[in-house]
Amino acid sequence: MAQAPPWTLMHARLHQTIRRRSLLTPHQRLVVAVSGGQDSLCLLRLMLDLRPKWGWTVAVVHCNHGWRPDASDNAAHVWALAEAESVPYHEAVAPEDLAHTEAAARVWRYCQFEHIAAEFRYDAVLTGHTASDRAETLLYNLVRGSGADGLQALSWRRSLRHQIELVRPLLDFTRSDTAHLCQARQLPIWEDSTNSDLHYARNRIRLELLPYLQQHLNAQAELHLAQTAELLRAEVDWLEAEAAHLSAQAQPADGSPQINRRVLQPAPLALQRRSLRQFLLMHLSAAPSFDHIESLVALIDAPNRTQTEPMPGRAIAHVDGDWIRLRLQH
Repeated sequence: MAQAPPWTLMHARLHQTIRRRSLLTPHQRLVVAVSGGQDSLCLLRLMLDLRPKWGWTVAVVHCNHGWRPDASDNAAHVWALAEAESVPYHEAVAPEDLAHTEAAARVWRYCQFEHIAAEFRYDAVLTGHTASDRAETLLYNLVRGSGADGLQALSWRRSLRHQIELVRPLLDFTRSDTAHLCQARQLPIWEDSTNSDLHYARNRIRLELLPYLQQHLNAQAELHLAQTAELLRAEVDWLEAEAAHLSAQAQPADGSPQINRRVLQPAPLALQRRSLRQFLLMHLSAAPSFDHIESLVALIDAPNRTQTEPMPGRAIAHVDGDWIRLRLQH
């Protein structure tokens, strides 16, 4: 990777984004998640280039799932990049029994990020998610029946354990932007063969659905979907805060599994749903579905002793005067 980099428009945009959104602060210890693909290589290059201005310490972490025949070579490639830049390299190797699903891999990766960042005292983990990923995630969650919470996924930053932040600095850039920088700087991209495997839903969205939308409906579909996710993020944050305030008013101080439906009745339906979802998340053994939440909404104005069908953990909610009480199975 080239030394003494030129200052490009992409560098300037990222520098301003980090400042404007307060994503990072000077002199932090940062670890960049690098798969070897174009987005993560672009992020690493940009962070190394901006490092003198911010006084950061930059390191690399690579997660080796071991699913591909070239997984070890991929890891060695990323290690060589870190060596060439004289930055620390950390590798996590997945256990053999890790389920071969996108969801399981994602959970495992973030656990490794937390562990490595805590062990080596990094302040933040950076990932190369882009506006393109944001658009794909919105579409993926939309067709799965997600509400606004799923549609605004991939936030700029969120807290992990041990006071470590997960930061996504490239959400203002598309995959075309990262490809341009990689080409201009001749960065050695590792081509992951699984990225073209249409058995994975996200690949099908990336390779078939988004190009179709761009060609036949809106050439800027990717960017506009990412902007929609950004708008939803602010709205969801506000709704969650309002719902939490309503839930606090409606629940007893002793934390028992009941909520006052008279307090909920005057509230808008959106806040009722969110408050009841928060209530169920506190007490159920698994996340509630849309139908579970709707069954509790129906209890707000239902006759006394009305009850729901069993929910996760065989819990049943029923009306008892002013209260919706949750009967938990032990």
